[in-house]
Amino acid sequence: MILIPVPSSDFDPSEASLPWKLLSESNFKFQFATPDGKKAKADERMLTGKGLGILKSGFMARKDARDAYFKMENSKEFQNPIPYSEIKEKDFQAILLPGGHAQGMKEYLESRILQNVVVDFFQSNKPVAAICHGVLLAARSINPKTNKSVLYEKNTTALLQKQELLAYYTTRLWLGNYYKTYPLTVQEEVTGFLKSKGQFKTGGSLSVRDSLDNPDVGFTVLDGNYLSARWPGDAYQFASAFKTLL
Repeated sequence: MILIPVPSSDFDPSEASLPWKLLSESNFKFQFATPDGKKAKADERMLTGKGLGILKSGFMARKDARDAYFKMENSKEFQNPIPYSEIKEKDFQAILLPGGHAQGMKEYLESRILQNVVVDFFQSNKPVAAICHGVLLAARSINPKTNKSVLYEKNTTALLQKQELLAYYTTRLWLGNYYKTYPLTVQEEVTGFLKSKGQFKTGGSLSVRDSLDNPDVGFTVLDGNYLSARWPGDAYQFASAFKTLL
């Protein structure tokens, strides 16, 4: 059983649904968790493109991800999440941390309950997979035995600063802070938790998103039982690498 915690709203539909779909097709089972145990909702703008204007086709979730999301949304496991407070690491084989950038993500990224859960998974040496802002949740998870982040000695990637700032500056006149969750970028904050800046890996080209037929276009970093990726354009390689890890 794989745990996928998400906020009540605003998580990225691609980063949750594509790994869910590909792994479900390989007979892996999932349990979703939300702050209050009520069904969550992904970032509506990523599903509809509303407000993105001429940037719609490049910024919103692709059709394959939207189709995967709607299938996930109607699944029994997504319809019946548990509250964060009921998560027990011992009940799960692994944890998958999706990202998302809209303001509803904060209850997930700032959850002390989830941070403690992530620490438990790292201490048990169980697979942890984080993508985009999900890496920020992992980075904020402080091991009480060391007072360091669980990522302190790990190689990792996450949403790149240049990606975040490009989206923010391109849309801020009409979307405000929609693409800027916090004053610091994800890359800046995550790097601050690491022993060395060199542990943060940026990967190659961002001009093309990966796909089921061409997952090698994506970029992931594997360090022990910890897997990370940058953005929805890495989702297929992320899912494939996570399946191998599992």
